[in-house]
Amino acid sequence: MKNLVDAAWVKEHIEEIRVVDCRFNLANRAEGQEKYRQDHIPGAVYFHLEEDLSGTVSIHGGRHPLPSVEQLTASLQKAGISNGTTIVVYDGGEASFASRFWWLLKYVGHEKVYVLDGGYKEWLKHGYPVDDIIPAYDESNYQVQVVNDICASYEEVKEVSSNETAEAILIDSREEQRYKGINEPIDKKAGHIPGAVNKVWTDALSEGRFKSGEEQSNRFSEYDKNTPLIVYCGSGVTASPNFLALKEAGFKNVKLYPGSFSDWISYGDNPVGTKK
Repeated sequence: MKNLVDAAWVKEHIEEIRVVDCRFNLANRAEGQEKYRQDHIPGAVYFHLEEDLSGTVSIHGGRHPLPSVEQLTASLQKAGISNGTTIVVYDGGEASFASRFWWLLKYVGHEKVYVLDGGYKEWLKHGYPVDDIIPAYDESNYQVQVVNDICASYEEVKEVSSNETAEAILIDSREEQRYKGINEPIDKKAGHIPGAVNKVWTDALSEGRFKSGEEQSNRFSEYDKNTPLIVYCGSGVTASPNFLALKEAGFKNVKLYPGSFSDWISYGDNPVGTKK
């Protein structure tokens, strides 16, 4: 068991773990929590993408900047999560929101955190129980140990982008049309960070579940497992499944650029690459 667990494992260990619901809809920011209140995996607590898993939007930092360590710590403690808690996180089956939580927990040094492969859809498909009880847990004590070597700063990304001989590879996780600058439905500029290659995050999945480690390895077969890789997307959310996929494939040196393209273009003099 690396970073993923299946629904049967969660059901078997439900009394020993803390389940986290991260369902979210970028087009309707209240929908995920409303669905959680209607029904969820028994005992699950809810973490909101923008209230718990993101910080305050500013000039720089992107559309979903990292939450402060203090903010994230408070959310974890309120949910009764301590450093030794085994956590399983799920979303609606998209994998992106659950992967965001999973990456954040890795970033603050949590060891035992896993994504429910297939998300809530997979749980329901098996007919496993749900309820609408909002649980209350005793507040815990959580000690953060930030793991900086999985997080790429803006300055690091800028250096890699501007250096043709850089060892690190920038990986744009967005859809091809956005990467090429043909269509940009969200951000103010279209295109990609110069020098980046395109590996669409949805290719990490098959029918809502993550492909095997071997299949993930094949997606990135042109790179050595020790090659430094930096994944990004529009705002650091949908790049998270690519980060998880690379770790499942056995890549050793992978970072996420949290601000991603929306942070890159917040610096007006930064160039943008296009391919049409």
